[in-house]
Order: sequence, then C-alpha cells, then structure tokens
Amino acid sequence: MSIKVLSSLDAARTQWYHFKAIIIAGMGLFTDAYDLFCIAPIMKMISHIYYHGDSISTPVLSISYAIALLGTATGQLVFGYLGDRVGRRRVYGFCLIIMILSSFGCGFSVCTTRRSCVLVSLGFFRFILGLGIGSDYPLSATIMSEFANKRTRGSFIAAVFSMQGLGILVSSAVTMVVCVAFKNIGGDSKADGEAPAEADVAWRLILMIGALPAALTLYWRMLMPETARYTALVENNIVQASKDMQKVMSISDISVETTTEPPPPPPPSYKLFSTRFLRLHGRDLFAASANWFLVDVVFYTSNFLLSQIFTNYSSKPSSSATKNVYDAAFEVSKLGAIVAACSTIPGYWFTVFLIDKVGRVKIQLMGFFFMAVIYLAAGIPYTWYWSTHEQIKKGFMILYGLVFFFCNFGPNTTTFIIPAELFPARFRSTCHGISGAAGKLGAIVGTVGFLWATKKVEYGDDKYQFYPDANRMRIAFLILGGVCIAGIFVTYFFTKETMGRSLEENEYEQE
Repeated sequence: MSIKVLSSLDAARTQWYHFKAIIIAGMGLFTDAYDLFCIAPIMKMISHIYYHGDSISTPVLSISYAIALLGTATGQLVFGYLGDRVGRRRVYGFCLIIMILSSFGCGFSVCTTRRSCVLVSLGFFRFILGLGIGSDYPLSATIMSEFANKRTRGSFIAAVFSMQGLGILVSSAVTMVVCVAFKNIGGDSKADGEAPAEADVAWRLILMIGALPAALTLYWRMLMPETARYTALVENNIVQASKDMQKVMSISDISVETTTEPPPPPPPSYKLFSTRFLRLHGRDLFAASANWFLVDVVFYTSNFLLSQIFTNYSSKPSSSATKNVYDAAFEVSKLGAIVAACSTIPGYWFTVFLIDKVGRVKIQLMGFFFMAVIYLAAGIPYTWYWSTHEQIKKGFMILYGLVFFFCNFGPNTTTFIIPAELFPARFRSTCHGISGAAGKLGAIVGTVGFLWATKKVEYGDDKYQFYPDANRMRIAFLILGGVCIAGIFVTYFFTKETMGRSLEENEYEQE
C-alpha cells in the first residue's frame, strides 16, 4: 500500500530544506575526507621531526595509513546497524561528536620526543576518528535518500558525497598555509638538519583544524527530525512521520486526513542474512559490496601514493632528506590540491548534474571503463614515460590525473548512492554500512599492498631510502587496470538501476 507522506515526499518540489540537509550531511563527509587525506603530508612532517629526514619504515607507514581505515570499516558496521535499530537521528549527532573529540585527540597525541610514543598515541586517536568517520557514511547517505524526492534523489546524495572533494582540497590548502606560516615565523631546519621545535606544533594544528567544520554543523544536526520513512515504515508511526515532515518541509499534499490513515502492514518477518533476505537482496548486497571494494582499491591507492608516484621520479630519492620539514609537506599538499581542483572535484560535480539523467549503472560502467583504459595506457609503457623528455612526463601526470576524474564521475560516487536506494528501510543503513566496510577493506588491501609491492630499499649516506621500483610500478598499474575490469563485470551483470524510482518501488520489486 502507498503511504501518503512518503508518496508526497517522492513528488515534493526541491526546496530549501533539501539544500540545508545537503550541507548538514555534507559537512560530515567534508570532515571525513579532510581527516583521511591529510595523513600523507602529516607523515612527511613526522619523518622529519622524529626520523630526522629518514624515510619512515614501510611497516610503520602501512599501519599509519591503515589504522583510520580499519576504524572507518568498524564504524560503518556498528553505526550502520544502530541506525536501523535505534533510528538514524538518535546516533547521527553522536557520530559527529566522536569526530570532533578524536580530531582534537590526534592533535594532543602524547609525547613530543619519543617517536614510538607519539605514533602509538596518534594511531589510537585515528582509530577512534575512523569510528566517527565510518558512522557518517551509512547515516548521511540513508538520511539524504529518505528526505529526497525521487526525481533528484541521486543528485542530492551525490552532492553530499561531493563534499569529500572539497575536504581534500581544504586539507591540502590548510597544510600549505600552516607550513608557510610556521616557516616564516620559526625559520627552516636547524644547522644539524633537525626540524625546529615549532614543527611539532604545526602537524598537530593541521589535524585539529579538521574538527572545526564538524563542530560548526553539530547544532543543526542535533535538530534534524527522524526521517519519515524510518518513522512510518520501521516504527509504524505515520502520524509522527507526517508531523515531522510538516515542520521542516512544505508538502501541501499532507493534510489533517493523514492522522486517520490506517497503519501500514507490518514488514515481512525475515531477518538480516536469513535465507529469504539472501534470496531477495543477496545479489544487491554482493554487487554493492564488491563494487565498493574494487573502487576503493583504486581510489585510496591512487590518492595515498600520489606523491610517491611523482616526487620520487621528479628528483633523486635522497633529495628528500635535504628538504626542510615544511617544504616536504608543502610539496605533497600542493600536488594533492592541484589534483583535487582540476580532477577530483569536477568529477564529483559531473556526477551531481548527470546522475539523474544518465543513470547510476551507466555512469559506474563508464567510470570503471575509462579508469581501466588509463591504467593500462599508463602502465604498459610506464618506464618510457620517465626516461624521456620532460613534456612526456607532464603528459603522464595529466593522464594519471584523469583517473581521479573518472573515479568520481563514476564508481566512487555511485557506490555511495546505490546502497542507500536498494534495500528495505529496516535494513538500509546496515546494508550501506556493510557495503562501505567492504570498500574500506579494499582501501586497506590496496594502500598497504601497493605500498609494500612497489617499494624497494636502497642504501645511501648510511640511511634507508624507500622509493617505487619502475618495474613493480608497471605491474601495479596493470593490476589496478584489472581491478577496474572486474568492476565493469560486477556492475554489468549484478548491479540494478535505481534512477527515477521511489525507495519503496526499489524495495518491493523483489517482494
């Protein structure tokens, strides 16, 4: 049966509260991206402060990258489940509080001289930060999908997710500003090559600034009502759902008669992962999880190791030791800012404008296809790119930058959207969390695996120098191209289109 308040939401015109919800939910994704992607320049600074310019060992670097991702996967599973059990609104504000406190905790990591103490403390707080980040994924996507109308639902969810791109850009910009400011105030490295004492404050400040966007939206997030779909379909309270929506949105079709509307039929009795659930929704859960796993192998690998791919081939590996602490972090951040502004953010917004015209599946297929082409084109002649003229190297950088465009105008965005549309209301947040956790597992596998597989050790000046080996890099690029081809296969054979349909149509098609 059709519930009036839900059909009214599907047909509602676009209005101010939709944009307000995008900003409130999007600030969480903004903070997520800021915190996850600022770690690369931060580790550059830590290598100068606590390792005196030596490269951080691969095991330590792997743990530093993976710890927040592991926390994120845990947060997606735990809070995705809680979002279905106790309500989206009840845990939404708590997630933001975790992010705010843990961001400050990262900045206040104990110790200032013993590197093992600093790294353990930082790792602990980044795991807690990951819990908050992970909780935001299923809740933001689910809340936005349940507030939106069916005509522009994809664009609204994509707009929320696009705040990630802005978070990456701001993270790079803040790092550059802090580095320039501290360099001008405190000067370069000491005569013996050690970083100045102020540098230990600089990286902590960068991490703590990440808490500000979340703190600014906490008040409005706490005031958000429960979604009408959760109230009506899970709590079986249509009257309250109508009242909540009338408070924040202008929906003329909802009137006093809503209070006499009979309650909806009780949901089917099957449970998550029961035989019936797997028969009805197992294929969708597999497709959402597999696609998210595959795209995150590519996306996080490409982002985290962007500086290694370029920096170590644009100069001698040993030259990193001669850079001061601020210049090293500045160069990494500048490269990240250029890629974010020229490739990542445009990709997000192409998706925002086209996803409800072209469709989720077509955009996902196109993104995987072009990423596969780019990785194969970059990987097969990889050594040639870096042994020829300077213009050829620049061409390679542009080619590699297109990966980020087609990743975001493609599967990185659609894998966030589709799980928020496919599943029943009482399982929606949980299934989105499971899909996202599979993605973060892919991020860990890709980042750590790529880091180990493409590194070799060279000895020079009595110091370890780690940098990518060209032959291994070629193989890694070809593997990433194969991952994209696997994404094409999973998308084509297993992923369903959800464009232009209400959430209830998607849900009850299988029923």
